Amino acid sequence: MTLSERNTFFKAGIAFCIIITLLTAAASYLVIPVYSSIEENSSRPVYFMQTVSGHFLGSNYYAVHVSLVLSVLFSFIGLLLVHYFFERTSTPEILYVSFFILSFSFEIIRLIIPMHIIFHFPYIYLHGAARALLFARCFGVFSLFTAGICAAGLEIQKTRNIIFLIVIAAFLIIIGIPIDTQTWDTSFKMINGFNNMLRAVEIAAFITTSISFLAAAKIRGSKEYVHTGIGVLLAMSGRNFLLGMDNWAGPAIGILLLSFGTYIICSKLHKIHLWL
Repeated sequence: MTLSERNTFFKAGIAFCIIITLLTAAASYLVIPVYSSIEENSSRPVYFMQTVSGHFLGSNYYAVHVSLVLSVLFSFIGLLLVHYFFERTSTPEILYVSFFILSFSFEIIRLIIPMHIIFHFPYIYLHGAARALLFARCFGVFSLFTAGICAAGLEIQKTRNIIFLIVIAAFLIIIGIPIDTQTWDTSFKMINGFNNMLRAVEIAAFITTSISFLAAAKIRGSKEYVHTGIGVLLAMSGRNFLLGMDNWAGPAIGILLLSFGTYIICSKLHKIHLWL
């Protein structure tokens, strides 16, 4: 993929994020008033930090809404900054990092739950939305993983083939997962099977990504890759807070860790490739 083609993708991604941001604002106007009337849900997310915080903080739909709004804004602002700083810098890893950033815009899909409560959508729409959300999350994880192995020395001649493989890998994982469209947890995510498997895939991918950047530091003789690996761990932690918690610890801590971790990743990659 040429620099021009990559920048075209950045622009298309920014345009897409603008549309998603406007849709989020419109949907927020409709759903926020109904949160106070939604019945209390005993099913809570299964992320590790959610389990810890859940003993001290009760679920709060307004906190969940703030988390998904921040996810959408993070995606828009993140892509905007990536395009601005990398427009003239050839950095193979940044395309896959931008996929990771873009995946957060799909958190708007979670609003289909309160929208369903208002408009009573057919359950087939909920089923499709649940699979789309799982696909976006897997695609984001695998994209960041690809950035790591790319930094470690993987020679990528045809970027489109790699993108195709990421799409296929995410699709194969989510296609066989059973989804219960009539129940959802307090983070507005429909209940699905194989939760432990999905968590294991995410953890393994992020750990491998961090190790790949550490290996890149040794292979390429640049300590900046060590900092990039640390940024991946911070971004991973922030992502889990932001996407997997149903209380105010999610948006408050999650967006800080996610933003700071992504900043480290992008700034260090920019520094590494600036003079190449």
